[in-house]
Amino acid sequence: MQPQLPTFARNFWQEARDYVFITFALIIYATGLTCFLLPYEITTGGFTGVASIIYYITHFEVQNTYLLINIIFLVAAVIELGWKFCIKTIYAVLMLSFILWAMQRIIEMQPGVEPGHLPKVLSDRTLSCIIGGIFEGVALAMCFLNNGSTGGTDIIAAIVNKYKNLSLGNVILICDIIVISSSYFVFRDEADSLQRVILGYITLSISSVTLDYVMNRRRQSVQFMIFSRNYSKIADAINATGRGVTVIDGTGWYTKTERKVLVCLAKRSESINIFRMIKSIDPYAFMSMGNVLGVYGEGFDKIKAKSNSDKRTIVFATNNAHKLEEVRQILGDQFEVRSLDDIGCHRDIPETGSTFRENALQKAQFVKTYYGFDCFADDSGLECDALGGAPGVLSARYADGKGHDNEANMRKLLDALNGNENRKADFRTVIAFVTDDSVHYFEGTVDGKILAERRGEGGFGYDPLFLPDGYDQTFAEMSAEQKNGISHRAQAVAKFAAFLTKKN
Repeated sequence: MQPQLPTFARNFWQEARDYVFITFALIIYATGLTCFLLPYEITTGGFTGVASIIYYITHFEVQNTYLLINIIFLVAAVIELGWKFCIKTIYAVLMLSFILWAMQRIIEMQPGVEPGHLPKVLSDRTLSCIIGGIFEGVALAMCFLNNGSTGGTDIIAAIVNKYKNLSLGNVILICDIIVISSSYFVFRDEADSLQRVILGYITLSISSVTLDYVMNRRRQSVQFMIFSRNYSKIADAINATGRGVTVIDGTGWYTKTERKVLVCLAKRSESINIFRMIKSIDPYAFMSMGNVLGVYGEGFDKIKAKSNSDKRTIVFATNNAHKLEEVRQILGDQFEVRSLDDIGCHRDIPETGSTFRENALQKAQFVKTYYGFDCFADDSGLECDALGGAPGVLSARYADGKGHDNEANMRKLLDALNGNENRKADFRTVIAFVTDDSVHYFEGTVDGKILAERRGEGGFGYDPLFLPDGYDQTFAEMSAEQKNGISHRAQAVAKFAAFLTKKN
């Protein structure tokens, strides 16, 4: 495997790369606007279009109006959407304003150019409209592909989308149509007022088509199917590049022999290297490559379509029905909590830690690594003072080491405490929550004592033996609502829920 940079280093270089490409995209955008649209008084969409109309009437420079309008809406965006959404948009707005200013100053320095008047690069207005639209589309695609935005109506769309079930694309399109159409009423006394509107729509259409083409081309992926007797070495080589490979069992029907088939998804830009790699390992390998319309998942695009539910999906790394129901009741309807079975995980997840925290992290990290879901896992246990904190992390498998034999566990605990006057104990829960870039812990503890005999039919685990301090009922005698109000797991989940709600 190739050496991997630490997470913070990868994030830093990814962010730096984004800002470099966004800046380059803004230069392209400013070139299209300054050289091919403004000199011919062609109105584009968005806030740039509004600034252009004001420029055509007053010669008040575009970047000034563009910056003023964006500042107003950026303040609203920060309030409504938070700084995280706006940081790159703020950068793009400031940088585009500067580039527009600098580009006009450079043009004015050329011989024969009057201050405040941009020269026409081409004699054909329609051709300028087409080229300007292409420049805009390429620039916008580069911004979006690098997690950026040029501000403008993107801000309005994001705010509207927060409260109304309208797609960002539809909101932006509506805003653009309003801006371009308004140019007719501004210039209705001029002979070419209708032509201005038509050219504006042509620019918008070309920009949209170019944007889609560039983004789809950049995202285009390919699927390899590779047939080779040296499949293991090829699979290892592809894995070393950071791409995954799936090995499928097959049968060659001509020879009636079993064969292994490798399936690999990759970006089109990576295909040449993969071809060369396969050829160097097995020149006689048989393979096919096909274009894939869309690939979504780790290493490719993220799925951005809304599900039928607006709830955030998180996985609880358990198949314990009692725990699952308890946590779902505490978290309520705001989140969709899935079990291991719900995501198709039927593996035995290792729990080799010596502390609750280590075991919880081990389980949550396993699900995040192999299944991709944001995941939380808990490790809970009973700690008895007289037993030096035992059974502790072995609570579920205290009796025989295999786990979840509640009766056997309680019998062993009662035998261990037989004749001992110190019955103090506490239930402890630690939750580890693993997301894409961070790990968070939440703890809950409830003090009590171990009774000499079982009381109650509810709950699970050691609940019939545990009497919490200040209560005359064991956990097993309490209703689910009562227990969930005070239990160790309830405390940890309540802290977890408060964290989720704040982040959501």
